[in-house]
Amino acid sequence: MSKKKSILLQGGILAIAGIISRIIGLLYRSPVTAIIGDEGNGYYSTAYYIYSIVLLISSYSIPSAMSKIISQRLAVHEYRNAQRIFHCALIYVCIVGGIGSLFTFFGAGFLVDGYSVPVLRVFAPFIFIFGPLGVLRGYFQAHRTMIPTSVSQLVEQFLNAFVSVGGAALLVSFAAKRTDDPSVKAMYGAMGSALGTGSGVVIALLFMFFVYNLNKDFIKRKVIHDHHEDLEYKEIFKLILLIVTPFILSTFIYNFSSTLNSTLFSKIMTYNRGLPHNEVITRFGVYSSKAMVISNFPIAFSAAAASAIMPNISTSFARKDYEGTKELIYKVNRIIMMISMPSAVGLFALSQPIIMLLFPQKATLAEAGVLLQFLAITVVFYSISTVSNAILQGVGRVNAPVKNATIALIVQTVLLIPLLLYTDLGNKALAIVTIAYSLMMCILNELSIKKVLNIKQEWKKTYIIPFIVSAIMGVIAFLVYMGVSFVIGKILASAYFVNLLSVAVSIFVAVTVYAIGMVRGGGVTESDLYSLKGGTKIIGILKKTHIMK
Repeated sequence: MSKKKSILLQGGILAIAGIISRIIGLLYRSPVTAIIGDEGNGYYSTAYYIYSIVLLISSYSIPSAMSKIISQRLAVHEYRNAQRIFHCALIYVCIVGGIGSLFTFFGAGFLVDGYSVPVLRVFAPFIFIFGPLGVLRGYFQAHRTMIPTSVSQLVEQFLNAFVSVGGAALLVSFAAKRTDDPSVKAMYGAMGSALGTGSGVVIALLFMFFVYNLNKDFIKRKVIHDHHEDLEYKEIFKLILLIVTPFILSTFIYNFSSTLNSTLFSKIMTYNRGLPHNEVITRFGVYSSKAMVISNFPIAFSAAAASAIMPNISTSFARKDYEGTKELIYKVNRIIMMISMPSAVGLFALSQPIIMLLFPQKATLAEAGVLLQFLAITVVFYSISTVSNAILQGVGRVNAPVKNATIALIVQTVLLIPLLLYTDLGNKALAIVTIAYSLMMCILNELSIKKVLNIKQEWKKTYIIPFIVSAIMGVIAFLVYMGVSFVIGKILASAYFVNLLSVAVSIFVAVTVYAIGMVRGGGVTESDLYSLKGGTKIIGILKKTHIMK
């Protein structure tokens, strides 16, 4: 297999795993929401955002950082040093993760309010456990194999789904026997859902250790035959700190916006606008656990692509293969746009039907649908900025994403505060500033990349054609949905099943229209499809159906 095809294959494996994980995540959030309600989702999301931030600082950036450091050593066949870096990284995450866990558990009352406190304490121990998992994932990514990481993600999400639903139901039932307070029941349900998230991390770590043990003898043979000079442990820890710190800052600031928005929304709406705290939490739950969860789904592909291309860009750039680096970036950007553009338009056109399909609670259906339309716009911007973050880190400009994220964070915060204080937008204000933040990150990162690599994108194939085809697709999908729902509504009495069938038909038509439009419009060529796994079969189908000539 050629090197380019291997890169695309590995990226494809990780992307598929990421997408399947998001599908599982979407599916299990629906029964969880039915059990704990929007208020329970609000408690869960408030605690989860803090958990995520501590996790980002202590462990979450480790896979990308380790992938970068170790891949550089493997590129010059320093297998012993790569192994020494791996061992030092495990020590580093155990220390930092342990501190993070203790801080989160004992500082929960300071970090969040009310019923979100016990939920955050459930999350706390899993911060420590995630560290070694992140190191192992980064280790295998550096070895250019995404299969262990991909499988561990799937295993993690499957157990997460099972325990989240079961734990939420069990603890809500437990609470119901002791109190009639719906807020207390919602809190217990959120704690059960948090247990699911943590149990997924535990099983994923056990799986990764199992895979590592299977490969231990092969790794040892390479280390034994390596005669390069050993790096001192002091030097390795210094290297880890120098590389990991910018990754942490970048990822922390990039993701801190959600936590900051959550805190500002809760504080301002409760203490300045005088709304009941449980009502504020409920409104936040609709935004974070319905609209945001769905809009994040297509961004999974970009996140997976970013993880996959990091070691390849780093290696290519280190070898001064600038043309190869540019070609890789160009191909990734095209793939990202071909996925994110129709996803954004599709979510916008079918926002309320999709919400009803996954979260059929009628009380918040219209509210969640409008929020999803706002957030659909961010799909394209976040997809581009996620990949551009990885590109900048891969070419050694690790400080650029930090600076760009800081600027975007300041601007969106300055915008959010007056929107919450002086308008009645409520949780729509969160969606508006999310658009502003993702757009700024997108623009600033692209400007930073141009300073390093003068990449000339084919605007027509990369942006214009996918946009035009997606817009046509969105209009057709909406009209098909309206027509099918009108017809089926005459036959079936159940509004949910009418919506289900109508969404299924409209999505099928949308995918078909987009495929035909991209092929006939020149957005996708035969050579593009040949570079993808299974591309030959796709071409065969397109030619048999006369879509491709």
